[in-house]
Amino acid sequence: MLVRVTDGWTEVLRRREAGSPAGPYPVPVQHLLGEMVAAACLMQANIKFNGALILQIFGDGPVKLAVAEVQPDLALRATATVTAEVSPGASLSAMVNVNNQGKCAITLDPKDRFPGQQPYQGVVPLFGDRREKLEQLSEVLEHYMLQSEQLDTRLVLAADGEVAAGLLIQRLPMEGVGNLAGRSARQADEDEIGLNEHYNRIALLASSLKREELLTLDAQTILRRLFWEEDLRLFPAVTGEAAPHFACTCSRERVGQMIVGLGRDEVESILAERSDVEVGCEFCGLQYRFDPVDVAGLFLGHGALPPAEAGIQ
Repeated sequence: MLVRVTDGWTEVLRRREAGSPAGPYPVPVQHLLGEMVAAACLMQANIKFNGALILQIFGDGPVKLAVAEVQPDLALRATATVTAEVSPGASLSAMVNVNNQGKCAITLDPKDRFPGQQPYQGVVPLFGDRREKLEQLSEVLEHYMLQSEQLDTRLVLAADGEVAAGLLIQRLPMEGVGNLAGRSARQADEDEIGLNEHYNRIALLASSLKREELLTLDAQTILRRLFWEEDLRLFPAVTGEAAPHFACTCSRERVGQMIVGLGRDEVESILAERSDVEVGCEFCGLQYRFDPVDVAGLFLGHGALPPAEAGIQ
């Protein structure tokens, strides 16, 4: 699978630049977040999950958290929390894994949860089997997929200020649908790890793809350049409204629920300092304002909230 996110990715960057006092992301953070957007789109499209796929990187460097979220319709949003200076050309470990304590988490949050059902989350460290720091997001995600699915995976990712792109190569399960196929199928998949000559050939060819090629060439050119000796079957590209696009799931109702979660005492202390409670969405930049009447309605359990102004900070 190959993805090129253009308008959706530039909208993420535009909203950050317009909505944050800190201005645009440092270039290394921009590249990391763009790669996360591309990877999350590839994984969501690959598993066809009816819910949100949330990819998070967090640790002890100047980038405390980076998040990319993709919905089943490939609506996406992304943000990063930067608390200190990021040097030009900073590596993954320099940004989020200074003391080798960084983590990568992938969460699958079903759209229609059963009562009591919790989202599924898998977490892996940002180091390899010998505790060596991994410097590429692609390496981290390949390690995650090998652990969680017992399937060989090769990822090539790249991003700049205009495009977030990625190529995913994955060996198909030996039979059935992965873990649902039973113990014998899982064992067969494990036995094939690193040994399937057909996958190894394709993965080696995919690894030769350069960053500049992934960012600048169209899908058909890339596939033909990499796999010109293979029997290619190209499926129609997903375009238009069905393609990856920016959309935020924040709402006044959800922000109101969050305010109630803070507790009455905490919220009243905020109101004592200022005339309203203001909450900004880190993803899209919208500002939600609640005056004392709005807040009183929240804690009284009023279902409908009066409309209030929301704008870009």
